[in-house]
Amino acid sequence: MTTYDVHAHGAPTGLYDALRADEGRFGTEIVQTEKGPAFRFAGGLTTPHLRPQFDDVEARLAHMDEARVDVQLFSSWIDLTGYSLPTPQALHYSRLFNDLLAETVAATPDRFLGLCTVPLQAPHEAATELRRAVGELGMVGVEIATTVDGRELDDPDLEPFWAAASELRCPVLIHPYQSLKGRGVERYFTSNMVGNPAESTVAIAHMIFGGVMDRHPDLRPVMCHGGGYAPWQVGRWDRGYDNVPHLTRKVIQGRPSELLERVHFDTVLHDPRRVAALVELMGTERVVLGSDYPFPMGDLAPVDTVDAVEGLSDDQRSAILGGNVQRLLDEVRR
Repeated sequence: MTTYDVHAHGAPTGLYDALRADEGRFGTEIVQTEKGPAFRFAGGLTTPHLRPQFDDVEARLAHMDEARVDVQLFSSWIDLTGYSLPTPQALHYSRLFNDLLAETVAATPDRFLGLCTVPLQAPHEAATELRRAVGELGMVGVEIATTVDGRELDDPDLEPFWAAASELRCPVLIHPYQSLKGRGVERYFTSNMVGNPAESTVAIAHMIFGGVMDRHPDLRPVMCHGGGYAPWQVGRWDRGYDNVPHLTRKVIQGRPSELLERVHFDTVLHDPRRVAALVELMGTERVVLGSDYPFPMGDLAPVDTVDAVEGLSDDQRSAILGGNVQRLLDEVRR
């Protein structure tokens, strides 16, 4: 059985050097912070410092061996999506990133699969790049943020991207970014501990109630951090659907709980009992292995976590560790 980690971040080999060599073309600048180098994107966004593990393939492979992960679905650190870039630079940047990621994956094809990045602030260009990345570069899906330079995921302008993702039936990893922006969550690390799951919850709620899931039944969303609060509160969404229809059913056709059953959820819940509850709520076939490598808030031994879940049959454990992802990969249209 092959174990797949759907939630693992980094930067492809050669990205930093390529951006240093031609910063103007890509709308990026490498700046120094107290903790180390960071990227500043045209449009005003500056990332936190770049972790050395992001582009260290040998360290990544060593960790995967230790964690008993056979294959990572390698995705961008979400701060590197560059949604603030103007369209021409955004397209150049995404194409460079994906070309280099394809080369990084191809160098160790038995251990890595690529989740591309796309310039979602330019949805038509994002759709074109997604088709290129999956159809020509061999990517297996795409990672996107929970908002796009301030726009929610049900924004009508994003329709070309959703149509392309549905057409390809490829996994769409939805990752929190700028969580609960504007709220006072800087204290106590709550921006991460509370904000990230909440941010994901808002994003999938917009996709459901905004009709994205209805319009595109072939979408394959994958939510990080166990789906945020969505699996635990979807009963409340159904209550709103039934009792406040003038607000909740403006564009939605399917029942929220039924639409949420088409989403996959990673295991980054940090407690085998919580993973067991997620399996009970959403079904074994919707739960997939994740680590959030290389961050300290990740579950960097995810196979151990699944092994510690009580009451799973061998078939259930096998599905979570790899079978469910293999099914998703088999369904991608190239």
